[in-house]
Amino acid sequence: MLNVERPRSEIPPGTLEMLILKTLKRFGPLHGYGIAKCIQQTSEDVLRVEEGSLYPALQRILIKGWVTAEWVQASPKRRSRIYQLTQEGRKQLLAEISEYRRVRQAIERVIEPA
Repeated sequence: MLNVERPRSEIPPGTLEMLILKTLKRFGPLHGYGIAKCIQQTSEDVLRVEEGSLYPALQRILIKGWVTAEWVQASPKRRSRIYQLTQEGRKQLLAEISEYRRVRQAIERVIEPA
């Protein structure tokens, strides 16, 4: 039997920040690589967050105050930046999920047979 790997699915525009916030809410404080791995595992390998998308998104939500970041010593020669959801981030997550569901329902109405 031929093992055919499914192509990676693109994360829909505007949802990466929501996925990051939800991951931090679900799993607690994490570093960037941990966030990416959690999203990949939770989505059963459908969604993969590339570094080139992840770190700019983390920087944006850090500036907006939705997360905090702290450098911690990961090993004698390596530090990691750990991100944690703020109360403002929790509020934003609820708003993002609500908007996502509203848009998803609208799309479903359009693609469903008449």
